[in-house]
Amino acid sequence: MYRKIDDNQETLTPMIPRLDPSLPPEMAKLAEDIGVVKANLPFSKSFLLAVLAGAFVSLGAVFSTTVTSGATGQLPFGVTKLIGGLAFSLGLILVVVAGAELFTGNNLSVMAFASGKVKLWTLLKSWAIVYLGNFLGSIATAAIVLLSGQYQQGQGLVGQNALQIANAKCELDWIQAFSLGVLCNALVCLAVWLCYSARSTTDKILSIIFPITAFVTSGFEHSVANMYFIPFGLFIKSTAPVTFWESIGKASDNYASLTWGNFFIANLLPVTLGNVFGGAVMVGLVYWCIHLRHDLNKEMKGM
Repeated sequence: MYRKIDDNQETLTPMIPRLDPSLPPEMAKLAEDIGVVKANLPFSKSFLLAVLAGAFVSLGAVFSTTVTSGATGQLPFGVTKLIGGLAFSLGLILVVVAGAELFTGNNLSVMAFASGKVKLWTLLKSWAIVYLGNFLGSIATAAIVLLSGQYQQGQGLVGQNALQIANAKCELDWIQAFSLGVLCNALVCLAVWLCYSARSTTDKILSIIFPITAFVTSGFEHSVANMYFIPFGLFIKSTAPVTFWESIGKASDNYASLTWGNFFIANLLPVTLGNVFGGAVMVGLVYWCIHLRHDLNKEMKGM
């Protein structure tokens, strides 16, 4: 990048970019400003960007499912989870760097609401649009991956892994699913928060990898990821040919917990509520109180 040293001259000099990261107070102001923009996006733009985010997270899920297929008994449990977490990081990297609207990350927009710059109805409407767009993008990606037959790779190991992941998610009890959702989105929103300090694409990618790898490795629950993982498992369960079941030595009855009812009621609902609490309250509102709440800031300065 270059700048003129004088309006009357054509001489250009290099612009030296700022290399030092933003500090937390600057990050909080940026998060607030971004929240205002996100909450006021036109419906069509917000929805299409949300569809992209659902697809991006789903691609991370495809990557994670594939690289961990067949690893049971071959690698230590933690190593398998670590590899899957690193692969899944692709999803948020695509969302942040390529540009998309992800419900879980958008929970930080609560900071704009807390500052009175966005009305509650506007915030909730924005979240609803993005959530629906994420759902459509995730379901569509699951359908395309199913049609590709990718789940039959590795003599059916990829599909078997997808079924096991989806079935396990549907077996969580409500409180467990909610708690895992809280922990998950605290880490997701911290990843997004760290990106607000970034000055380059490399900074953003490095900011994303460790929190996202941590939540996947730890087995936490992400609502948008589950919009892919569980429907994909359901699609395989209901449409896979006999040859697939023969190749993995299983039958659809082995995945009895994997139903649409369990997907929506036992997983997606509590996980979504947990995500909102973990992201909006535990990260967004806490940092708002620390850096943007004026009475608290005055009190801290007076100490």
